[in-house]
Amino acid sequence: MRLWSQMERNSDSLVAMTEHDHFPPWHVGLTRFAVKLAVVAAMVYVVLSLLDWAQERAQVIGSDSLMLGVLTVLILVYVLLLAVPFVPGIEIGISLLLMKGADIAPVVYIATVLGLSLAYMIGHSVPYRWLHATLADLHLKRACALIERLEPLSHENRLAHLTHRLPERTAPYVRKGRYLILAALFNIPGNAILGGGGGIAFIAGFSRLFRPWAAVLTILLAVLPVPLSVWLLGEGVIAFR
Repeated sequence: MRLWSQMERNSDSLVAMTEHDHFPPWHVGLTRFAVKLAVVAAMVYVVLSLLDWAQERAQVIGSDSLMLGVLTVLILVYVLLLAVPFVPGIEIGISLLLMKGADIAPVVYIATVLGLSLAYMIGHSVPYRWLHATLADLHLKRACALIERLEPLSHENRLAHLTHRLPERTAPYVRKGRYLILAALFNIPGNAILGGGGGIAFIAGFSRLFRPWAAVLTILLAVLPVPLSVWLLGEGVIAFR
């Protein structure tokens, strides 16, 4: 009870603090946020366009070594794109599996694990103040207050704070089964609205609710079914008809 009372007092004081925080004018905040998104989108577009051009040139020339180089770069780009929220990196992985079949399935699996683990580690190392500044640009005051409440809390207190509004019977299952929920989120159709695999992994890391070793183990197991199926049964198992 004393823990909850202390947390509630901290919450009230931090909400009051947030109300007096400096939030930039709407036009300044939105412009700054739009510029960030535009830069990321432009970088992704340029990289993918260059890869498409290089692949077409390799096919025209008929150079196996050039194709191998393009494929290697594509795998590296796939790893990096997976770590970017809302970028459809998984679709690139499926395209690689359809294009190259079972032979490349182990490579795609390793690249997927590396990409999602990278997104998790970036999220885990990002300061709370960085996200606070981004949310402030969008004038999301409640979200900023939540960030301020979570920042000083320990792992256990943070988990308790985020689940204390759940029904009493449900909260223990969510706390204990959060790794299963994370694995399910990586695999559910339409997870792009949650930020895709990279966005989900980033948020998992940023929340500090998942131990690094356990999160990486979850990723290892969660992304295994599709590459393993392709490796054992061929690309026909994911071919769209």
